[in-house]
Amino acid sequence: MHYRRLGKTGLKVSELSLGSWVTYGGQVGDDAAKACMVTAWDAGVNFFDGAEVYAKGEAERSMGRVLKQVGWRRESMVLSTKLFWGGEGPNDVGLSHKRVMEGMNAALKRWQVEYLDLVFCHRPDPNTPIEETVRAFDILIKQGKLFYWGTSEWSAAEILSAIKIARELNLTPPVMEQPQYNLLSRERFEKEYASLFADYGYGSTIWSPLASGILTGKYDAGIPAGSRFSQQNYEWLKERMVTPENIAKVKSLTPIANELGVTRAQLAIAWCLKNPNVSTVLTGATKPEQVMENMKALSVVEKLTPEIMKRIETHFPLP
Repeated sequence: MHYRRLGKTGLKVSELSLGSWVTYGGQVGDDAAKACMVTAWDAGVNFFDGAEVYAKGEAERSMGRVLKQVGWRRESMVLSTKLFWGGEGPNDVGLSHKRVMEGMNAALKRWQVEYLDLVFCHRPDPNTPIEETVRAFDILIKQGKLFYWGTSEWSAAEILSAIKIARELNLTPPVMEQPQYNLLSRERFEKEYASLFADYGYGSTIWSPLASGILTGKYDAGIPAGSRFSQQNYEWLKERMVTPENIAKVKSLTPIANELGVTRAQLAIAWCLKNPNVSTVLTGATKPEQVMENMKALSVVEKLTPEIMKRIETHFPLP
């Protein structure tokens, strides 16, 4: 495992990390979460990602219980949450001062820790002035409840506004973004965020490197029973992702993957890691075997020569 700085900060995160999404505390129990987390830890993963909305908080509670059982040094871990959707009440959604403060305290209880390393604003809040949100996070950092704050799926303009407000008021600015980034979703990361990486050293903890599983090839011949896209709640995502055009693109990776002796999933993850603006790639798994398969992508990165990257680019051009 190699470790990269989170943007221009001094914090180092493992190139591959483990996220919970709705899996832990939802689709699988603590035993499965523990097996995956221990396997990831043994492979060198030090960053574990959560969010208050994942499985309505149960994902972080599950991971928190696992951390209590395994007893790893808190200082050796990088833990995160994402705040925005905290409940059903009128003040349980968004990034107001009240919402940020209460959301942070609730996250610490779920994780069963005294502080979190990273906290992301899960979405921009059009109903709260950015200055109010910046001030709230600055207070939390001064209280020692978190070390770094950032954004998730914010526009470059919104991020830049937060950075400028923080600098003008001598407050702590956001330093990292958690965006979707994969072969099928490139434009925002590579174009819109380019100046954030170049001018501000913004870090990134990218999610969905496999484009919801499409890039693994398991949907080549249709929707398998029991898969994510076979579930009723994911029909909207299936319509957007499982298209003839996308399937054709994914199939075009097969000759390249076979030539390198790797799976298409490993190839897709390694492709993300080739981008120097990627601080870490968030992976997900319900079984330790899946964790190990994802970890093998680390050895694929060096195989992605300029010629191989050009061949991939032919099938997945930047819009």
